[in-house]
Amino acid sequence: MNGDTERFHAVSLSGGKDSTAMLLLMIERGMPIDTVLTADTGMEFPEMYAHLDKLDGYLYAERGIHLTRLRHPHGYEWLMFEEPKQKTASLENRQALGVTPFGNGWPGVKVRWCTGELKTHLIAKEVNRLKGEYNAINYVGIAADEPSRVKDDKYPLVDWHITEPEALKICYDRGFDWGGLYEIYHRCSCWCCPFQRIAELRRLRHYHPELWARLLEMDRRAVAQFGDNPLGRFKENWTVEELEERFAAEDRQIVLFYPW
Repeated sequence: MNGDTERFHAVSLSGGKDSTAMLLLMIERGMPIDTVLTADTGMEFPEMYAHLDKLDGYLYAERGIHLTRLRHPHGYEWLMFEEPKQKTASLENRQALGVTPFGNGWPGVKVRWCTGELKTHLIAKEVNRLKGEYNAINYVGIAADEPSRVKDDKYPLVDWHITEPEALKICYDRGFDWGGLYEIYHRCSCWCCPFQRIAELRRLRHYHPELWARLLEMDRRAVAQFGDNPLGRFKENWTVEELEERFAAEDRQIVLFYPW
């Protein structure tokens, strides 16, 4: 094929500010787009799903294609609680610890199964298929202030010297605001992510009580199934139940100081 314009063009979309800004600018600048891939973990904020639906409508209106949404066949909670362990070493380790041979438990720093199984593996598999069959170019939404993440794909925001704050402004200027998620949270990843900061979790409890209730239920199930160990503990020093007690105590303290 002669030149990039005659190749298949795939866009990898996380749904966050950087990849959204990239897609919007690619559309505006008349760049070729043949498919837009996004991985649905099943655990995104409701506002993120609304954002993706809005973006899908815009993409269809401008280019006549819809988002291609990739999903794990079973999903987050099946992986967390039900996936059967099969490797001998894993089964022996579980038996020695007296832990059920089912489920991965909470994701940890050493075993971050959520990102791999629900996002990167799905996207990478499809991108590799497209590269093999169609000699595809893959566009990735990494901002100019994250050069360490640049690898072998195409990074328009880096080429255009667009930083993360600038990417967010580009989205806001075009009416894409995630229902205010970025006004509340530092990053809009899965609401159940154990890698969130304590401050983010405090905000989750305040702004999304229905999701906090689900997180508490998942926490209780994890503790019951795996016990007080890295598989059953939400964060190294905290279960969600313990965080609930902490946040509730903070609320009571505020009332004492400001009784009105």
